Amino acid sequence: MTHTVVAVGRDAPFKDIIDLMGQWKVSALPVLEGEGRVIGVVSEADLLPKEEFRDSDPDRFTQLRRLSDLAKAGALTAEELMSTPAVTVHADATLAEAARIMAQRGIKRLPVVDGEGLLEGVVSRGDLLKVFLRPDDDIAEEVDREVLASLFPAPIEPIHVEVRDGVVTLTGRVRDTSMVPVAARLVRAVEGVVDVECHLVSGTALTGPR
Repeated sequence: MTHTVVAVGRDAPFKDIIDLMGQWKVSALPVLEGEGRVIGVVSEADLLPKEEFRDSDPDRFTQLRRLSDLAKAGALTAEELMSTPAVTVHADATLAEAARIMAQRGIKRLPVVDGEGLLEGVVSRGDLLKVFLRPDDDIAEEVDREVLASLFPAPIEPIHVEVRDGVVTLTGRVRDTSMVPVAARLVRAVEGVVDVECHLVSGTALTGPR
C-alpha cells in the first residue's frame, strides 16, 4: 500500500476535492473524521452527476437515474458526495483479497484501515500489479521453502524449481502424486507467480501440465 495518502474531511468543498484529485493524480479520496476514521470515499463517479445534471431537464433526469445521483448533482461537500459506508480493506489482507474486492465492487483504490477503522494507507490497482515485478529467484526460493518442503519432505529425487518471467515449472519424482494438484494450487498463490507448469511424477507416469 501507499502510506502517504491525501484525504478530506466531511466539510471539504466540491471544488477543493477536484483540486486535490488533480494535484495528486488520484481518482478517489477517503473521507475522514476524528482521529482518522474512514467514514466514506469520494470518487470521480460521485462528482460526475453535477456536470451531467448541469444542462439536463430535472424531471427527465429523475426518471432516468437514481435519486441518490440527483442528490449528488446538488452536493457541495464531501459528506454530501461520499459513498458510505466506505469499502475498505484491513492491513493484513492478502493481495488476492484486495484484488477480489476491487473487481467485485468495480473500484480502483481501496483505503487500508487498522482494527479501529483508522486510515493507514491506500492500495491501488497499480500497487497490486507491482507484485508481478518480484524477482524470479525470490519466487523460486519461496516455492521451495514454503510449498515443496512441507508437501514433499522426502521426494524420490530432488524437485527442480525453475521460474522464468514469473512462470513456475516444477519437475521431479514424488512418492504421493495425490498432493500434486495441491502443490500446483499453493504455488499459484505465491505472490508474483504468473502461471504454474507442474511435471511432478511417480515412477514414469507423467501428471502433465496443470
